[in-house]
Amino acid sequence: MPAVSRRLALSTGLTYHLLEWAAPRPTETTYVLVHGFLDFAYGWHEVAPLIAEHANAHVVAVDLRGHGDSDWIGAGGYYHFMDYVADLDAVIARVAKQRLIVVGHSMGGNVASYWAGTRPERLAGLAVLEGLGPPDQSEVELGRRTGMWIDAWRNARTTFKPIATLELAAARLRKHDPLLGEALALRLAEHGATKTESGYVWKHDPLHLTSGAYPFRRDAAAQFWKRITCPVVVVDGAKTELNLPEPERAIRRGYFANVRHEILAESGHMMARHQPKQLAAILATLA
Repeated sequence: MPAVSRRLALSTGLTYHLLEWAAPRPTETTYVLVHGFLDFAYGWHEVAPLIAEHANAHVVAVDLRGHGDSDWIGAGGYYHFMDYVADLDAVIARVAKQRLIVVGHSMGGNVASYWAGTRPERLAGLAVLEGLGPPDQSEVELGRRTGMWIDAWRNARTTFKPIATLELAAARLRKHDPLLGEALALRLAEHGATKTESGYVWKHDPLHLTSGAYPFRRDAAAQFWKRITCPVVVVDGAKTELNLPEPERAIRRGYFANVRHEILAESGHMMARHQPKQLAAILATLA
């Protein structure tokens, strides 16, 4: 089932790029898929058509601002976390059908759950894929962090180096994801990088590589999570190296009123790459 590429001007001022998969039969269900940090909508390309088929759903994958083929912020702007939430709200208002299920991976899991806690009445289901946030940073010294943020911002867009070939770009993806196969790595590099005179550069804005001014606080996140009453599935990869310790994960799952926990065998953090069929089957149960 092929994806349709679409650009959507949002009320938040940016134009977003979306990929859409139609349902096999008429439906009132939409899944919105939200990728993680430095990822992009195409990363769902194996999972999304399976959801569309098995859940008979309209499926939309977004490129978050500054990722993939969506707009970067302009001069003087920054990627504050709630900006993603506002964008997601604008996308959903424009494209979602009556029954809505939101899926978020990693950073996108936080975006999705914050949105769900903002609009709990709009949601029929939520899936959070290793996306319940980083370690708590309540004790971080804000003055020091703000200084680091300002200093990093100054040079963020001037220090990145182009990659000579797509093959090297694919190899870089595999270096950070040992479970990623060569063929898929090359496809992801083809969609996630742009050719320039000096070589290939990733489509994401390098400004994302700076630490934001506002540290993650579990108590703040919990205020959103406790407002979510719809069914929630939290999925972790059995072979992940990028997740919180299980006791902390259990505490965070406990803030949801109606949650179940799934462990995806033979999968690391990037589960849409590692086990797309198994992941799609779990997500389809929310329909």
